[in-house]
Amino acid sequence: MKMAVIRLKELKSLQVSELKEKLVTYKKELKEQESIKIRTKRPDNPGKYRELKKVIARIMTLIQIKSKKA
Repeated sequence: MKMAVIRLKELKSLQVSELKEKLVTYKKELKEQESIKIRTKRPDNPGKYRELKKVIARIMTLIQIKSKKA
């Protein structure tokens, strides 16, 4: 499942439940990238691997912020 990386502006407009769904999706894709990395000893696309980790961190941060506001 290849997904385009989502921007912070788009993430901020989502509700917590939608953010949690995105988080699950991005974690699955990261697992796929990690399995490729393990099999081939190097990531398929290092830039995408790095960006996925950053997006997951952003989503988790936004969930924390929005949960505290509610």
